Amino acid sequence: MPRGLYGRAALILLLPIITLQLVVSVVFIQRHYEDVTRQMTQSLALDLKLMQGEINRADTTAKARNQIARIGRPLQLSVKLPAGNVPAGDSHRAFDFSGRMVVETLHRKITKIRAIDLVTTPGRVLLWVDTKHGVAKFTINRGRVAASNPHQFLVLMVFVGVLMTIVAFLYLRNQLRPIKRLARAAAAFGRGQVVEYRPSGAIEVRAAGNAFLDMRARIERQIEQRTLMLSGVSHDLRTPLTRFRLGLSMLDGDAEIIDLERDIADMEKLLDAFLAFARDDTLDDPQECDPILLVQGIVEKTAKTGGAVRVGDINGSGQVMLRPVAIERALQNLIGNALRYATHAVVSVSLTQRSVKFSVEDDGPGIAPEMYEEALKPFSRLDQARNQDQGSGVGLGLSIAFDIARRHGGTLRLGKSMRLGGLQVDMVLPR
Repeated sequence: MPRGLYGRAALILLLPIITLQLVVSVVFIQRHYEDVTRQMTQSLALDLKLMQGEINRADTTAKARNQIARIGRPLQLSVKLPAGNVPAGDSHRAFDFSGRMVVETLHRKITKIRAIDLVTTPGRVLLWVDTKHGVAKFTINRGRVAASNPHQFLVLMVFVGVLMTIVAFLYLRNQLRPIKRLARAAAAFGRGQVVEYRPSGAIEVRAAGNAFLDMRARIERQIEQRTLMLSGVSHDLRTPLTRFRLGLSMLDGDAEIIDLERDIADMEKLLDAFLAFARDDTLDDPQECDPILLVQGIVEKTAKTGGAVRVGDINGSGQVMLRPVAIERALQNLIGNALRYATHAVVSVSLTQRSVKFSVEDDGPGIAPEMYEEALKPFSRLDQARNQDQGSGVGLGLSIAFDIARRHGGTLRLGKSMRLGGLQVDMVLPR
């Protein structure tokens, strides 16, 4: 089966038309080329038998020729007596369906036929028959045994079939256009874009379109509510934390106060992570940008802050439609996550005609393959794979990058780095 809706609809449309034409053609050939040809040939056979009888009743060849001249013209028969050279057997073309029926009917209705030729003279039937005065050669118009221009019906049927197929395709295209518009709107929403869409087309397509609009509105409300909730909670918690920090700063420094200040700093980092996760749904607008320059700028910023990161392999070139702020946020999360558990990281870029891939590799302990799916979930803390003593986190780095990749229509893949031996994260986005 074809994979596309156009191909399947065309198959559904063309199969009945082709089957109908084949059936009608077979029935037409059977009825026209066999039944009608048989009836016309039987009528001709009566005239030929009459002429054969008149020749046999004549006493001499001269009288036979007089009889031929007298009744041959009214019967539209051309007779030569004696015939001269006689072919060895019958001849007709393999695809001449009516010719085969003519030969069979004449042999069945007329005795002493020596040969029938439907090939030598186009449009004529040549017939050699034994008579009392020798072999007589009959020349008959082919129109007397087969209808003239029988192919017109087949040509007309094919022409009408092609015309109706074109009309059906135009109608089909108009019916499929609303489905394609719905698919484009759904795909754009999956990449974080809200394009204008109005349901149209058949009742079923309109129902699907309205259901999509309702679903999109519900998802947008849920995203907005989640963002407001996380932002509100994070904002409200900053005020008491600030008071705690201010109160602790007015006390004499001792080990317990230092521990409390460290806890407050960790809580502020958690709040920053919550806010970053909440801001993940408010992406910037797409624009043409160079992913190589984008990666080089991110690596340069990270290196200035003391991060051991460098640019790795660069394959391909060109401009890509991306949200640069969101991509920068995702790559910074991936690089920060790598440097938290490793000594250094490498960032690579690969561009093809259909996609762009950002790869972040590190030399850390990595993640077990069976935990890849769990690692992409929000607030996931893989203590057994990554030592939490090496840095603080709430398990949102990979999740934020994964969400950004999905809203670009791409994905995030985890694996083992062949270069450094640690974790390799590939963010693959379509072009």
